[in-house]
Parts: sequence; structure tokens; C-alpha cells
Amino acid sequence: MNKEQFESVWDAIEDTPEEAENLKLRSGLMMALKTHITNSGLNQSQAAKLFGVTQPRISDLMRGKINLFGLDALVNMAATAGLHVEMRILAAA
Repeated sequence: MNKEQFESVWDAIEDTPEEAENLKLRSGLMMALKTHITNSGLNQSQAAKLFGVTQPRISDLMRGKINLFGLDALVNMAATAGLHVEMRILAAA
């Protein structure tokens, strides 16, 4: 049996490096937003009002339904929450 090693779970399960990178960015934003909501003591309704989305949308975020969120939407939510998003571009290993 040949055991491959991957840098992240996204590298292992996605078909292309582009898809894996996109999911890495989205998952990082989703985790930051979830942490912000939790640490701020907001319930889902309050978070929805803050972000200008519906409560079920916040539920999807809190449950990690990554396939329902694009980068633009997550960056907008982070900015609305007062979070600063930075992006680093590095040469692939």
C-alpha cells in the first residue's frame, strides 16, 4: 500500500490544487467568524442581524457547511464583524 502525505485535508480530498486552496481560505474565514460570534456572546439571530443575513445562514456557518459559502460572502461578513482579512501569497512547495 502506498501512503501519500498531504499538507492539509483539503489537499487530500480535492481533485485540484485550486479547489484545495479555495477551501483552505474559506475554512479559515468560517472558523474565524464562528470564533468571533461565540466570543462576542451573540446568538444566531443577533449575528444574522449584524451580518445582514438570515438566521439559517448563520446556522449553516456555525455547522461548517462550507459548500454554501463563497469567499466574497465570507470576506464581507468578516469585515462587517470588524475583522481584518489578510492574504499571503507564497510559492508552492
